[in-house]
Amino acid sequence: MALTDASLTALRVFREVAERGTLTAAATALGYTQSAVSRQIASLERAAGAPLLERRHDGVRLTAAGRIVLYRAAAVVDQVDAGARELAGLPDEPGTVRLGWFASAGGVLLPRALAALRHSHPAITVTTREGSTATLIRALRAGTLDLALLASSPPFRPPDTETPPLELRILTERSLRVAVPASHPLARGDYVDVADLHGQRWIASPRAAAGDSATLGVWPGLDERPEIAHVARDWLAKLNLVAAGCGLTTVPVALAAAVPPGVRVLPVRGGPREQRRLLLARLPGPLPEPAACLAEALRTAALSP
Repeated sequence: MALTDASLTALRVFREVAERGTLTAAATALGYTQSAVSRQIASLERAAGAPLLERRHDGVRLTAAGRIVLYRAAAVVDQVDAGARELAGLPDEPGTVRLGWFASAGGVLLPRALAALRHSHPAITVTTREGSTATLIRALRAGTLDLALLASSPPFRPPDTETPPLELRILTERSLRVAVPASHPLARGDYVDVADLHGQRWIASPRAAAGDSATLGVWPGLDERPEIAHVARDWLAKLNLVAAGCGLTTVPVALAAAVPPGVRVLPVRGGPREQRRLLLARLPGPLPEPAACLAEALRTAALSP
């Protein structure tokens, strides 16, 4: 068989699996059974004459052949969808940019950038979705996102090791800070000494995956087992828990403008500097003008105080 024998349904299913990272998640998104998804993937692998997915305990990973097929599948599906819109008399979407973003970017940075872009380029439409780094990277590679805002911490490794490497633009690099209840003794000064963070209660995010050593929300590098009092995925929930006096959490500088009353955001002195980078990721290649305009709006918003 040849890849030209592959059905459009199989290409759509494969693209969804590549984006979701598991057969189960793809089946749920498509409204299929997992066995139906498996059959479509098997038919596509027969047409390609090679395995396209590596099955792992935590999901699936594309093989070298799978990456080639994904690139072609994304182009075919997009072209078919564009043709369907044209036949239906619907306008094409040349001015639409699809952006992914990590959770805390939605607090200040994203609304600020979109408001500025709407003022300077009202014809550009931006659609967005929040996701983890792994989710956003898979969506970029599946061709369902054009740009992705990512947060990066030392040692600033690339977000994935796939080929071709993603193009990464550093929008800003700033120090991590700590959010403290305004009634807390640590809130009396203009900064917090790292030694004073020992023995504190923390409000943390759920770990992204089993076995992760990093705990978002806890000050990095503390030489003790932290006491995690509350776990919350939403950054606003964490900050409101801080305001209620339930503990401390870490925040990027960009969120300082959005903290609720009853919270002080302070720098931490002592110990290694905890820097965080804001990255804009995309697939290599020419950047269409609408995406370039959005990228510039995001850069400007990131550099704003």
